[in-house]
Amino acid sequence: MFSGIDEVDWASMEHAYGPADDVPELLRGLASDDPAEREAALDGMYGAVHHQGDVYACTLACIPFLFELVVDPGVQDRGGVVELLTSIGGFDLDEDDEAEIDEDEIEGAANYAMAAAAVTAGAGVFFELIADEDPGVRLAAPLALATLHRHPVRVLALLRERLPVEPDEEVRLALVEAAGRVALRHRPLAERVGKWLGLLASRADSPGLRLAALAQLARCSPDGLPGDVVPVVSGLLREMRSAPEESGVREEPAGTGTGASPGGIPARKDDEPEPGRDTTPAPAPAAAVGSEPVEPIEPVEPVQPVEPVQPVEPVQPVDPEPVAPAEAGRGEHVATPTLVGQLRSLSAQENAGRGAPWAADLLRTLHVGLDDRVGDRTALLADQLRSPDRRQRIDAVRMSGGLIRAWRGPYEELVVLVGEQLADPEPRLAEAASHVLEELFGLAAPAADALAARLAADPGGWVRTWAGGPPGLGSTVKALARLGDPRAVPALAAALEREQVAHDVGFAVGHLGAAARPLAGPLRRRLAEVELDEGAYDRASPLLAGLTALRAGEAAPEVLHMLRGAPEYRGEWLRSAALRALGAFGPAAREAVPELRALIRRPGTASATEAAEALWAVSGDADAVLPVLIEGLQSDQVHDRRSAAVALGALGPRAAVVAPRLRGLLAHDELWLRVDAAIALWEVSGRTRETVAALLTAWEENRHVRVRVAECLARMGPVPEGSAAAHVLRSELVSVRRHNAMDGGYGSHDIHEDEKLLALCRQALRGAGKGSTP
Repeated sequence: MFSGIDEVDWASMEHAYGPADDVPELLRGLASDDPAEREAALDGMYGAVHHQGDVYACTLACIPFLFELVVDPGVQDRGGVVELLTSIGGFDLDEDDEAEIDEDEIEGAANYAMAAAAVTAGAGVFFELIADEDPGVRLAAPLALATLHRHPVRVLALLRERLPVEPDEEVRLALVEAAGRVALRHRPLAERVGKWLGLLASRADSPGLRLAALAQLARCSPDGLPGDVVPVVSGLLREMRSAPEESGVREEPAGTGTGASPGGIPARKDDEPEPGRDTTPAPAPAAAVGSEPVEPIEPVEPVQPVEPVQPVEPVQPVDPEPVAPAEAGRGEHVATPTLVGQLRSLSAQENAGRGAPWAADLLRTLHVGLDDRVGDRTALLADQLRSPDRRQRIDAVRMSGGLIRAWRGPYEELVVLVGEQLADPEPRLAEAASHVLEELFGLAAPAADALAARLAADPGGWVRTWAGGPPGLGSTVKALARLGDPRAVPALAAALEREQVAHDVGFAVGHLGAAARPLAGPLRRRLAEVELDEGAYDRASPLLAGLTALRAGEAAPEVLHMLRGAPEYRGEWLRSAALRALGAFGPAAREAVPELRALIRRPGTASATEAAEALWAVSGDADAVLPVLIEGLQSDQVHDRRSAAVALGALGPRAAVVAPRLRGLLAHDELWLRVDAAIALWEVSGRTRETVAALLTAWEENRHVRVRVAECLARMGPVPEGSAAAHVLRSELVSVRRHNAMDGGYGSHDIHEDEKLLALCRQALRGAGKGSTP
């Protein structure tokens, strides 16, 4: 094994962490008899050689040796190596995403293309592995074939023949998933695959297999789903709870007239053409029952490398789930400190005691396929949340969060059911529910009483401590505070009495508004206790944020102390926070005027702009601050120019002299500066035409500016019916997808921001008028 490995000039190559001269050791580690060494080697391959999906020259050099490993029956955990090869070779360079490639990107794009060509050229070996004795190999091989092999018709035929004879339930599910992946990658085959999946969904003996077929049907041929998909899936889940160890596929007896071949794919007449048909016979699996012998697979010609093209945005994979190391090998595993080991341990803990640990993945896949069918998805999750199976409810809580983050809809019933989980004695279930409710902000209102009850019952969870960082508020406290519910105040008061104040207490105070007014005294007292050393900013910032939100002008002396004595370390941050507080206090902070006047004598700096903004709020002295802000508008730093534009807008008509300068910024390259300048232009001049045109252009260019744009449109007053602005706002209101929804990631405030956008759109169309923006 590994013939020629020492002849490769590994030292001349690099991976994510430097020279690649350690790669031979990693490859040999994958073949080790020691399970810990194998796991460490696999972790090293993903962590360095194939770091975050990247393909380096050393990654390409590994491919022949990885193929040697997967075909050697003496090597253990080969399923993990199959998955690694699938990940290396499975990146699609979409020909439709042509764009110019930067010099720095040429090598990377070429490596992806060469990796795809090299792994695809050897993908024929996966045909043999689909009947391997190792169930972990059989688990990984179907998706490898579906992702990498150039002849999808042959792959489908093999999946069809293998399904009735495969003894392992999880591998059967992988066969079905592979068929769905083929249909997604080769759309002319989607109808044929959809028919097969429809038959499996109605005829397979195993409820898990029927659920898998429905999930893949939703992804590749959603029109083929039954009209009553919610009760059907709910019934399957009940079957799985009562009988988790069902057996395989019910085959129709010969002569029944269904025309189904083994595995349930409808047979075609001899003269019925198939899109993209490959007439080469498919290989029969070694254990196939009742299958006619076929010719062996002919060697696949290597794919010729194509001119690499770098897309404008990262190419999205066909599947929503990335290929990653999993429990595919299913050999002997030991606890190791590697990332792979930790993931396996977490997965083992999560699935301990589950009769069907893969059910949650199937349901997630089904939800991805159902896409914008929010009603069906909500009904399905509501049924799951009423399940007697706690694990199924944990899955449903998490999927409820994913649904609400991405799609708009009426979620009151779902939120109530999530709230009911807070009282469950299973800590993971209650914790999952509180985390979901924390992200909902105002949408969590139907669960307010449930949150308050949990808060009262669990004072130990009000503040959470972490080994590597400052303490933070528990999710139940944050969820209730984000509702503006005064029942969160006692928990925040207790947090302010701890030796180290929770880093997010100030933000919670801000959501409570006037209800948190009793906390002004404790916030002020704790701020006075902050020592002005290197840790001053970390200790003071949550207190300053809370006082700023409360506009607690009585705390001006303590805030001034922070401003004057800010240490060198993070001093600018501390001064900025103090200036924001003084500006929020307004005239109540009049004693700060001399200090603020002194700070604005350094024009052209960020601190001067911030001081000028605070001075205007405290004293209303436009003559003093206007020259400073005009100079800030000419800064070399975009951030400083944005700050100056916002501050000038706050001056209103008193800053009318800067209108030409602001108008000149409407053509700036930086989108956010254009938006800030456009809004300020309207605020100082009262002219809407130029501002609205610039804002609507930005709206289409970048979805993340939409809240800021809608705020301005709402303050302008009634949006004329039939105008371009009215059309844009109404289009946003009828969209089911949240404006900031992302595939593969999300932010903690995404739902809040999107709901705010919807409220502002309605307000602008109602014409609530200037100054009433919530």
